Amino acid sequence: MSSVIDVNAHLHTPYSFSAFTDVKQALDMAAAEGVGVVGINDFYSLDGYGEWSEECGRRRLFPLFNIEFISLNSEDQANGVRVNDPNNPGRTYLSGKGLAYPVILKGREARMLEQVKAESNAQVEKMCGKLNAHLDSVKAGFNLDFKQIERELTRGSIRERHLAKALRLAVDSRPGSDSDRLAMYERIFGGVPLKSSPEDAAAVENEIRSKLLKAGGAAFIPEDPKAFLPMETVQSIIEAAGGIPTYPFLADDAKGCFTDFEEDLMKAADTLRKRGIRSVEFITTRNTTAVLEQYSSYLRDEGFTVTFGSEHNTPALEPVRLRTRDNADGLSEKLREINYNGACAVAAHQAGLGSVDEGDELIRKTTGK
Repeated sequence: MSSVIDVNAHLHTPYSFSAFTDVKQALDMAAAEGVGVVGINDFYSLDGYGEWSEECGRRRLFPLFNIEFISLNSEDQANGVRVNDPNNPGRTYLSGKGLAYPVILKGREARMLEQVKAESNAQVEKMCGKLNAHLDSVKAGFNLDFKQIERELTRGSIRERHLAKALRLAVDSRPGSDSDRLAMYERIFGGVPLKSSPEDAAAVENEIRSKLLKAGGAAFIPEDPKAFLPMETVQSIIEAAGGIPTYPFLADDAKGCFTDFEEDLMKAADTLRKRGIRSVEFITTRNTTAVLEQYSSYLRDEGFTVTFGSEHNTPALEPVRLRTRDNADGLSEKLREINYNGACAVAAHQAGLGSVDEGDELIRKTTGK
């Protein structure tokens, strides 16, 4: 294979929650940074596929059509095994890679996707109600309008991060000085001062989420079990949509620790195979180069399709071109090659082709690279 093309195979957009203001911004950044293959990867949503396809075509970018779910593995939950959610045993994030476009999902699987999306939205609506009750209790002088948030800040999928953003915007829009805003945050946080600079929108939203919306916060509501489909059901939805069930590895965290499921890589790979999963992905800024090379190389050699992405599902707007936790300059050549080969495999699957080489040819024809 000739020169490797840079890939980001996991990007959230405003069709779920994203650092990007819109799809155009995401793809403009990808083109400017030399990333030629880009994968939309929203939670519970295929709604952005049409815009993604159209805007990629305008920039000669190759589009991958993906999706993300939070599922539940009852066996791991019963055994207390932390999979790829470090705080909730059994809870398992799954992606689908290379779904069919135009969308082919219909019938029972399409109804299940809409139901889980609706359950997720309903949970956030309940959280908004509890947040408003808290704002009343501290005499903040304002409330949040859930329907307005849905209408103005989302494209149909509502996440708790939208509530954090809406609260920040509400505080920012109130008359007064910076000291007045700080006093308002301190009141809302129950006497605890805001640690972040009020000018750092991403940091403020993360702090709101941490202090109010997560476990222990005044507006926290436990997620309804109905919002988590069994892992096997999620796999069936992905396959019915033409996609490849894909396990997102966390790998090493900032302290060099691994989850119960992932710390024994050989065992994890064997378990994934037994569960019918032969594709994996990594969000590269989570990991050191050494661990990412170790894990991705092993899995590639074991026959897994391996891709990398950046998510961009927080308020922080970071580069689209991938890098690791300990190398801000980008991925090593070894990692770039693994990622591109994985993208070629997904592209071939998505187009109904038979080989990685055919995927490579299709990507190069599309991008002109």
